[in-house]
Amino acid sequence: MDITIGTVFLHEVLGTAILLLLGVGVVANVILPNTKGNGGGTLMINFAWGFAVFTAVYVAFKSGAHLNPAVTVGLFVAGNDFAPGIEPGFGAMLVYFAAQMLGAFIGAVLAWVAYKKHFDLDADPGIKLAVFSTGPAVRSYGWNFATEVIGTFVLVFWILVSGETPAEIGPLGVALVVVVIGASLGGPTGYAINPARDLGPRIAHAVLPIPGKGSSDWSYSWVPVFGPIVGAVLAGLLSFVVL
Repeated sequence: MDITIGTVFLHEVLGTAILLLLGVGVVANVILPNTKGNGGGTLMINFAWGFAVFTAVYVAFKSGAHLNPAVTVGLFVAGNDFAPGIEPGFGAMLVYFAAQMLGAFIGAVLAWVAYKKHFDLDADPGIKLAVFSTGPAVRSYGWNFATEVIGTFVLVFWILVSGETPAEIGPLGVALVVVVIGASLGGPTGYAINPARDLGPRIAHAVLPIPGKGSSDWSYSWVPVFGPIVGAVLAGLLSFVVL
């Protein structure tokens, strides 16, 4: 059944908010002081992000569950419908982008509410920022950009290719792909692979009253925005040729 663009907006907001609530939440649990999950490690973060995607895809099923501007761009380049009755176009793409950014911001704020008392404790400002947004292990903008391009290419190309196969494993498949990208390619940059995932929470970090939070590292912020977009364009172009 075809859906309206208003339904798209609502479901992308809700799904992306759930994604970021759970994703930012697990990072907070692992790295903030005095939490029950402190020191849980990167694999705990990787698996939680994967199953955050799994959860969010079901929440946003009516909109096609993009949850990520890179996915929207990849579908647009490949010429695929965004959702039943929603043809790929610039206007629809902007609606998806706006909804994803709003949802990401809301999800990050809700995660902050859940961990408010832990954010109030003394901690390195970089740790508090890392709850919200990604940052490089070794800062080298060109190579960090390449990492985000590669990771996002894997995600978006898999999504495009899987839609043409009979497996139909859907949300679970996407979740596992996110887990393996994090485990294998997440070391250099923290694998944003989603512009809204990084930019929405980074804005939340900038505006929320977090004691001792420090800089929001805007000098790096373009990498997890434009790297994933480039990766998505490459994935869309390749899928257009081979599928």
